[in-house]
Amino acid sequence: MPNYATDSPALEAAKVTPAELVRMKDRGEKIAMVTAYDAPSGRLADRAGVDCVLVGDSAAMTMFGRDSTVSVTMEEMLLLTRAVRSGVRRALLIADMPFGSFQVSDVAAAEHAIQFVKDAGADAVKLEGAGTSTRRIAAIVGAGIPVIGHLGLTPQSATLLGGLKAQGRTAEQAERMCRDAVALEEAGCCAIVLEAIPEPVARRISRAARVPTIGIGAGAACDGQVLVWHDLLGLSDGHVARFVKRYAALGDEILSALQNYVSDVRGSRFPDASHTYKMPQSELDLFEDHVQ
Repeated sequence: MPNYATDSPALEAAKVTPAELVRMKDRGEKIAMVTAYDAPSGRLADRAGVDCVLVGDSAAMTMFGRDSTVSVTMEEMLLLTRAVRSGVRRALLIADMPFGSFQVSDVAAAEHAIQFVKDAGADAVKLEGAGTSTRRIAAIVGAGIPVIGHLGLTPQSATLLGGLKAQGRTAEQAERMCRDAVALEEAGCCAIVLEAIPEPVARRISRAARVPTIGIGAGAACDGQVLVWHDLLGLSDGHVARFVKRYAALGDEILSALQNYVSDVRGSRFPDASHTYKMPQSELDLFEDHVQ
């Protein structure tokens, strides 16, 4: 098994590509995807062997403390993608196209996707929805950029969907989602994220699709899974979605560490001699003479 903790030539050779994701699906190998928003998180995800790192528009909440994804801008997403790029070497780096960056026209969608690749180093982009989004996807793919689609709960259009809640729970919705998945694949998507949909619907789409499906709240039948960095590591405040599994409680660890730091500073326990710099006695004497 490769050692992802090293920066060796073999690590570069093992770089994940969209074609490799399809081969993983064909081999029955599950795909692991996680979001990241800065260089350290990208580097750690890469070293852990994550296959895909998504710079998600969820940064609006996780990084900027906002209430929804719609307010995050192209400038902010480009900045975050550049930062994550500096930490990611092996994994496929995917940039989320923010609200307003692809809805207006095919030309605008392609131009913004090119920015992510040319200016921020993304390997691929992700955009939400079907319908007109299929034309945008075709335009971006036509520009030579891999695209990941996104069906089900699409947070950028949550208002139209009636809020942040599961989708595809009626036969009509489920059938439409299956048709949308076919349309996304035909438009050129190299993978499709399925968010907050019933497991039987995700299974049907995953079996029919030639490209991988990446689930988030869509059950185990998907070809891979994605979780938000802050949710996975226990850095989120308040309620988290039922599909989240917390693998650590780093928020509690960080809070405890900061409280201990504050206590040590106020109690004059930090810094001690081991944290300070010294100078030769002769130089100290000379300094004292000059100061006097």
